[in-house]
This record gives sequence, structure tokens and C-alpha cells, in this order.
Amino acid sequence: MIRIYCKNNGVTKEFESGLTLKEIYDGMGLDLPHGVIAAKVNNVTEGLAKRIYRHKDVEFIDITSNDGMRMYVRSLLFIFMKAMNEMFPGETVRFENAISKGYYCRMYRPLTDDELVAVRERMLNIVACDIPFERVECHTSEAIEVFARIGRMDKVCLLETYDHLYTSYYKLDGYIDSYYNGLVPSTGYIKLFEIENYDDGVLLRVPKKNSPTELEDKVPQEKLHGLFEERLQWHQKMQVETIGDFNKGVRAGFGVDLVNVSEVLQERRLSQIADMIHERGSRVVLIAGPSSSGKTTFSKRLSIQLLACGLKPYAISLDDYFVNRTLTPRKPDGDYDFESIYSIDLPYFNESLTRMLAGEDVELPTYNFKKGEREFNGNHLKLTPQMVLVIEGTHALNPMLTSQVADSDKFRIYVSALTSIKLDYHNYISTSDNRLLRRIIRDAKYRGYPAQETIMRWPDVRKGEEEWIFPYQENADVMFNSSLFYELAVFKAQAEPMLRAVPENVPEYSEAQRLLRFLDYIVPLQDTEMPPTSLAREFLGGSSFKY
Repeated sequence: MIRIYCKNNGVTKEFESGLTLKEIYDGMGLDLPHGVIAAKVNNVTEGLAKRIYRHKDVEFIDITSNDGMRMYVRSLLFIFMKAMNEMFPGETVRFENAISKGYYCRMYRPLTDDELVAVRERMLNIVACDIPFERVECHTSEAIEVFARIGRMDKVCLLETYDHLYTSYYKLDGYIDSYYNGLVPSTGYIKLFEIENYDDGVLLRVPKKNSPTELEDKVPQEKLHGLFEERLQWHQKMQVETIGDFNKGVRAGFGVDLVNVSEVLQERRLSQIADMIHERGSRVVLIAGPSSSGKTTFSKRLSIQLLACGLKPYAISLDDYFVNRTLTPRKPDGDYDFESIYSIDLPYFNESLTRMLAGEDVELPTYNFKKGEREFNGNHLKLTPQMVLVIEGTHALNPMLTSQVADSDKFRIYVSALTSIKLDYHNYISTSDNRLLRRIIRDAKYRGYPAQETIMRWPDVRKGEEEWIFPYQENADVMFNSSLFYELAVFKAQAEPMLRAVPENVPEYSEAQRLLRFLDYIVPLQDTEMPPTSLAREFLGGSSFKY
């Protein structure tokens, strides 16, 4: 017999050794409101089919948790891939990225309306049959042979650079695929989904995380999609679409070339943006983006490009326009809400900008964070015709920030680290995971925060982004992808020991282990060949810029 402590109800109960997590869930008499999806076993997320042989702490989770939703999406994707394989044998389908509150899968051609209906009906039939997902653990060499036999060379390429003796893959009624994290026990767990045509593929639509009986509302994100498409074209030109391709390139001695080409492509885009600002005659450049998107380094590198165009950039910090501390909005729990746009003195900021653009001499404020008050120290600014104001901050694309400034004077830029390289065609790397790794490294190196604390704070950071940044990203005149397709290989060496230091007895251990799981597939790359102006230096250190 083994003892299971259930965190959901605080009960410890004895079970026979070797039962599945689903059998333990039933034995505990639990009834999660939205049904059980998975469980955290000693703070590691596992599928419900996993058998337990020793004493454990267990927390059962549903689709309203991040890990539960990820497992739901992976399982739905597997069902979609099986249906596509049955109806269009030999068709290569790529799981590209999250977009428009759904998940974009690309084919070589869009489906016709009749084909789309047929695929959806087949998926519903697979769900209704409640077919189990079967996990197969084997020697990595055996898995390579299995995927080579069915022509999945993206999987072969990845596994050939995966330095582990054993690996696993899944079967669904004879169809084979692999995912670096778990699946639900069977297809009947997928209760709600929709598919629709989207560009050269389909959009898989999923339930709302906080209201799983409803589908997520589709959000138009055409500019963001275009940015992903631009980066995909770069990868295709380089013939580096997946981590397997990248790993082979590094091991063949082309790591330095991959670094240099990635940096040059990014610098070329920066130059193009500076030329656009110059040609348009914009006086105010507004730069926004989520946490750890590299906004600060982007603004510094853009300023250099503007200088090369004959302009004189001048940086304005939104922090200096905070309202006095006593006037700062508060959260429901009573804490100050410094992420709210109303923490900025909007009327005063707009008045100052209007006067600057009119050519007046304006005294610039400095915010005293110790006192929580605005101060004036005799710092004046009078714009000349060649000067351009560069304003970087969370709310830069929110129309309220510059409501009194004419659109003709503004050039709006959205910056984010949009990871476009995939592990293989069916396993994408989340853009938020890329940013989280950036933040973990930066917080540890420059702010003294361990990975556990950064992971703990991340949900609040993401909540603020959903409220104050993402709704306005399509307002941008230009979007800039700050990710470098080699950066995860460089981050790996620094991030892995930080993640391994997260103790097993804290909730953040689960997230640390998830990040370690996909980093494990990446061949590391040293940062010695990175230029000192690289955007990644903002997080790794060694930058020639001052922050």
C-alpha cells in the first residue's frame, strides 16, 4: 500500500501500489467542476494514465490551470493531426504558433469548405470513440527508426541530436506522434473545439481557460501574424526551421554563422524601421512591448540607426510622468497598481508633449521614487527640426497616452520576442516561455531574484500584459521581432542551473521542470561570438549599452 496526500481536499489516503492517477482521483471521491485533466505529482505535472508506486503528494488539475490547458491543446492537436493524416496522407502539417486566441496549423494549401467540414466531422468522431492515447517508451534509436519509416524526418532530425538513451512517443489508434509533455488519457476528454480556415492552414480554437464551456473569442491579429510569417521566411532561407536543424548546424561547426546571420537580419530590419521614421517625418517614436521583449535595447539600437539617418533621437522616460504616489490607482487587494495607465499623469504628459512639438522650451520632470513625487531639477528641452522623441514603455501604444498628439507626428512600434523556431513540426515553443527564460536570467544576474521568485511573479506579469499591452499591439505602424533564433541555445547554459535550483517542495518546481524538459532538446551554444550590441545581451550581460 502507498499513502497519497491530496492537496485538493487535504486528505491522506492509502491505495494499492500501481494504480493510475485517474483511479486515485476516483478513489479520493473528487469532482472538479470542469473535470480532471492531469495531476501534479510532487509538483511535477503528469498525465492521468501514469501509475504511482510510492508515497506521493498529488494535486489534481483541470483545464483552468495553465498546465491543464497545455495538455488539452496538445491532445486536440494530436486528434487534428490524425484526422488530417487519414484524409490527406502524406500532407505535411506544421503547428506554427498561438495567434488570435487559437493555434495556427499550416498546410501547403488551404482546405476547401467541404474538406474543412469533413476534417471537423472526423475529429468529432475520434472524440466520440474515446480512443486512448498510448505512451510508448523505447530506446531513442528505436524511435528514430519508427519515425524514419513513416517519413517524419523533422522528428528524426531532433532525436538524432537528443543525447538520451531512452525517449517516448504516442500512438492513437495506429497513428504515431511525439510530444515533449503529456496528453490526456483518451480522446473523450476533449469536450469543446472548433477549426476554421486561416491563411494557408487552419486555426484550432479552444475553450476559454476561465470559462471552459465557451470557446475563446477570436481576436484579429493580422499584423502579428505577418511578423510570424516574416520570421518563418528567414528560417526557410536559412534551412533552419526546427531545433533539430539548428542542433545539426551547431554540431557541424556552423554555430558562429547562425549567430552572425541572425544578428544581421535583425540589424537590417532596424535600419528599415529607421528609414521609415525618417521618410515619414515622425517627431515622436512610441515603443511598447511585453516584459522581457528587449524594448530597452531595441530603443537604443534604433536611436543609433536614427542618428545614421541624420536625426537626433532624445529618450523620454514614462516613469518620470508617474502621478504622485498617493494618487496611484490601487488593486482590489489594496496594493498600488503601478501597471495601470492611470499611474501616469496623462493630462500633464500630453500637455508637455504638445508644447515640445510646438517648439516651446519645456522643463522635464524627474520622478523621485523614494518620496513618490515628481521633481524638477532644471532639465530643459527645446526640440529642433532634426530631433525625434523616443518614448519606450508599457503603455506607449495605448491611444490615451498620446491622445492630444496628432497621428501624423507619431510612429508606433510593437516589440516582442516571437519565437518562431520549433522543436519539430508538431511541437512549438511558446513566445511567453522565451520571455520567461529571458526574465529568469536577467532577474538572477541583475536583481538578485532566484528563478523560483521570477516564476512565482510571472502570472501577475502576464495578467498585466493581457490588460494593458496585448489589446493595443495591432495599433502599431510596425512590429519588430526581438527574438534571435539561436538565443535559446545560449540561454540554456545559464538558465538550466537556475531552474534546477528551484526546490521540489514549492509550486514553482512544476514550471521549472517543464522549461528544463524542452531545453533538454537544444544543443548549447556559447555566447562568446555574440556582438556586444545584441538584444540578447540585455539579459545575458556583456552589452556595450548602459541600462
